[in-house]
Amino acid sequence: MALGVIGTAVLAVVVSLAFHLVLNCPIQPVPSPPAPAARYPPNNLLQGLEKLGEPRLMAPEDVYVDAAAGGTLYTATRDGWLQRMHPNGSWEHWRFVGGTGLLGITPSADGSMIVCDADKGLLRVEEERVTILASTVQGSRIRFADAAVEAADGTVYFSDASTRFGFDQWVLAYIESRPTGRLLKYDPRTGQASVALDNLAFANGVALSRDEAFVVVCESGGFRCSKLWLKGDKAGQPDTFVQDLPGCPDNIRLAPDGSFWIAIHQLRSPWLDLVTRWTWTKRVVASFPKLVDRVMATAKGAMVVQVSENGDIIRVLDDSQGEVINFVTSVTEHNGDLYFGSLSTNFVGKLSLAKVSQG
Repeated sequence: MALGVIGTAVLAVVVSLAFHLVLNCPIQPVPSPPAPAARYPPNNLLQGLEKLGEPRLMAPEDVYVDAAAGGTLYTATRDGWLQRMHPNGSWEHWRFVGGTGLLGITPSADGSMIVCDADKGLLRVEEERVTILASTVQGSRIRFADAAVEAADGTVYFSDASTRFGFDQWVLAYIESRPTGRLLKYDPRTGQASVALDNLAFANGVALSRDEAFVVVCESGGFRCSKLWLKGDKAGQPDTFVQDLPGCPDNIRLAPDGSFWIAIHQLRSPWLDLVTRWTWTKRVVASFPKLVDRVMATAKGAMVVQVSENGDIIRVLDDSQGEVINFVTSVTEHNGDLYFGSLSTNFVGKLSLAKVSQG
């Protein structure tokens, strides 16, 4: 009798869960690619960084340093502001754009700033106005504008991380694992955007090589970065830039020596690995927002890697448990220092390369 009651109760729970998944599951998951093996022992060199702007900065996702202006630093924060730090260390609320989705920032040759607003699209921010350059591409909405870079001819290459989810649901895009990201190309002569590459696994950071022979786009969901040749015999052809990265690549910046710095998410933990192992576990967790938050909270750590122009990893710097900085989203080199943005901090990190060893 007791076993029958228990069996009925279990069946009722299973049926209830099944109905909940059918009605509330927001994702259509596919298998995740295998996570790369741990090849780099922790060094915790990021723990020696200096904190700039604490506590005024609300999740500064990207950082740009203007060498021509003596090292003036720009960042975009969740309160809708573009903020800047002058060479003397003083901070200024520079331009108000609004919203919570300001992500990648990059300078334009005309003195304005190109900004990716995850919700509005590709923006140009000038002294007195904000202009939306592109909010759609070939008839489809740009749902998740993420990062951008401007070429010498004025063309802007930028990423649309997902065609299914926006910035506020980026975790669902990651868990779902469908490669719906795109590398887009904005032509200032026509005022139109086009698709340069599609079927990308969470398209993220974008950078041009020093000679602009190719453009790199990070694929956070694939542990790799791809590139599109712009010059030479391979012009127009996609290629692999670097793969099997020790985590999920976010933003990428060209370094002064022609190499690249890439921010790496450490989206790994026993619980997160378990969830992403099967599509059915993805469905269950994604159907309960509080459960998603708890699982994602188990992932700790920060990492950046330096990669040569040929795609070889030169060095790795980390804070393995996120004790000083967690969830680094961008890294920029200027005058022998690295500057770090993060969606989990209220400061921009600064670290002298002279203080860290090669390796």
